[in-house]
Amino acid sequence: MAVATVPEPIASFLDTRTPEAWVEEACRRLPELLHDHANCELKAASTALGFIYRYPDRAELAHRMSRLAREELRHFEQVRKILAEMSIPFEHVSASRYAGKLRREVREKEPARLLDMLLVGALIEARSCERFAALVPHLPQDIGKFYAGLLASEARHFEHYLNFAREETGVEGEAFEQRLAELKRIEADLIAGPDDQFRFHSGIPATP
Repeated sequence: MAVATVPEPIASFLDTRTPEAWVEEACRRLPELLHDHANCELKAASTALGFIYRYPDRAELAHRMSRLAREELRHFEQVRKILAEMSIPFEHVSASRYAGKLRREVREKEPARLLDMLLVGALIEARSCERFAALVPHLPQDIGKFYAGLLASEARHFEHYLNFAREETGVEGEAFEQRLAELKRIEADLIAGPDDQFRFHSGIPATP
């Protein structure tokens, strides 16, 4: 059985851990988990490309997001391969409550918009990493090994998003920490609260 540990910077960054009820549900609904995971990787690549289109003058940000988009697309292809090996046709999945709520929190005016987009990116990547670690011991060996291998890349993506939020926006000190704390609380509430959907980033499965 594969094992995985959440990197300490991510464990200390997130305000709450993934509930066991979600892990149990994910193991019962593996095809749905893989479908949403594949869709999440595709959306992550699209998000990275969106930064390049919106901020092409920020050379270092554009360079890093170009590399990140390629990596996310490679993960998408890997998950699709797993689905094909399991004879499960790929399906598009609607956006989750989690991602939708976090993205609705993004403010419109700059530099607040860039700050929020980068912090939301950091939160999503951190949660993905934490969920991979939570799932690994409970999954079939081949999938568990694959998810364990994704931990390092998700942790690296988290660090890139958070570092760019500190370095590219001009927002610092108390204003930065206050906004980060606000978004972290929203993220924690989405993870710890009941959720009618089952998704890779959903909350506790709601009682029927």
